Amino acid sequence: MRTTLTLEPKIAERLQQEAALGQRSFKQIVNEALAQGLGLQPPPKRKPYRVKPHASAFVPGTDAGKLNQLADELAAEEFTARQDARRIG
Repeated sequence: MRTTLTLEPKIAERLQQEAALGQRSFKQIVNEALAQGLGLQPPPKRKPYRVKPHASAFVPGTDAGKLNQLADELAAEEFTARQDARRIG
């Protein structure tokens, strides 16, 4: 079927970039994108993401996200102790 589409500039630019790679025509790219977006074609298969482990000083169970909270609590305790020392001294 032949039709005319008005594409948003960002979409048209992205489609043209894909076509410029030279592997597929603009028509193929548009048809594949529409088929995938409408659920008529499964997404392309990708290699599974693999996590690469590395050595760390943290032991299992340490929540690295809580370290800033601990630093804040220690700083607050130190500030309070200094304020108390000034009042007493």
